[in-house]
Amino acid sequence: MEAITMSKQENSQKPSIEVADILKNHIVDYQLTYSLFPEHYKIVYDLLNCRTANLGGHIEQCTHCGTERIWYNSCRNRHCPKCQHMPQQRWLEARKTELLPTIYFHNVFTLPHQLNALILYNKKVMLNILFKSVAETLLAFGKNPKNALGGKLGFISILHTWDQLLNDHFHLHCLIPGGAVSDDWSRWIPCKNDYLFNEEALSLVFRGKFIDSMRKAYESVKLHFPGKCASFQTPEGFKHLTDSLYLNKWVVHAKEQIKHSELLLEYVARYTHRVAISNHRLVSLENGQVTFTYKNRKTKQIQKTTIDAVEFIRRFLLHQLPNGFVKIRHYGFLANRDRKKNVAKIRQLHGLPEIDKGEQKSVQEMMLALTGIDISLCPCCGEGKMKIIAEIPQYTAICANDIIRPPN
Repeated sequence: MEAITMSKQENSQKPSIEVADILKNHIVDYQLTYSLFPEHYKIVYDLLNCRTANLGGHIEQCTHCGTERIWYNSCRNRHCPKCQHMPQQRWLEARKTELLPTIYFHNVFTLPHQLNALILYNKKVMLNILFKSVAETLLAFGKNPKNALGGKLGFISILHTWDQLLNDHFHLHCLIPGGAVSDDWSRWIPCKNDYLFNEEALSLVFRGKFIDSMRKAYESVKLHFPGKCASFQTPEGFKHLTDSLYLNKWVVHAKEQIKHSELLLEYVARYTHRVAISNHRLVSLENGQVTFTYKNRKTKQIQKTTIDAVEFIRRFLLHQLPNGFVKIRHYGFLANRDRKKNVAKIRQLHGLPEIDKGEQKSVQEMMLALTGIDISLCPCCGEGKMKIIAEIPQYTAICANDIIRPPN
């Protein structure tokens, strides 16, 4: 009787190197230079154990030929490159019921790199200010009749904290239906331009709202100023920081329109559940050096770069988010509390019925729809069905503890 640990299809798609391999081989080297904070320890611990016997799993057996297959559990850590695909697909399935018959706009709001150090030491406060200031800016522009809408806007904001080289680069992707609903909910006000709002005007208001909220956080003693931020702690230093932020134009970029709603979900999928780097971008790990691919922003070409493994780990862990921090948020008529009711009303205004959510698809059904592969079929004979015959308990002694030193 043959026993296999994964299907032939999955094995052929597995990258030759993973982030977990880099952590396994060089996390000790990293700890010689940097402290491993508890939140970083959790990420490393989960990634090292993901889809291994340490997290347990189950054994399946073919009903026809008797072939056995072992599936190990995933860690489900939101920073894990191997664990984002299914949550992403679940999220997109839910969004199908919220599609509106309109064009969509994609705006990106970026914080100046001058704030990077302050954000890294105050992630929760500063990133909440980013969400708040962008939301207030867009809602105000939608409400203003001078911007040709004069109604209530709805949009989704998605946080990214990295650039293609894994450096800190804090920005929000906003996906916005091209129109607004009137205050009395009697009509839909469509956008009549090729763009939603003027980029320069958005930039000015966004900058003002962010700096004002940051100043209030400072006055409420909600910000910390260790290390490189120490010079901002005094009133004079903080004023110098805010004054200098007003001197530069803040980047707000209006990307391409999405004109067909059936393409929207595919487009959104590029942004929702990304982690700093996918395993498929990793090329090699040799002699303590990591080579990976990136897209050059100027040339738009895919290139390779090589950095020290310890530096790779440092950059990867930069993008840890605070526990419980929500990185995808809904605003306006798409806000969580009334989203279903509001979308149904707007579809009524277009003379369209509410989209039936239907039953949630199983993992097997979703994999079949996405890849054309039926994971319930035996990978050997192709005739029998794989049925669970036994559970594999978690190991009591987790091997990751032999590799990484727990934080003090």
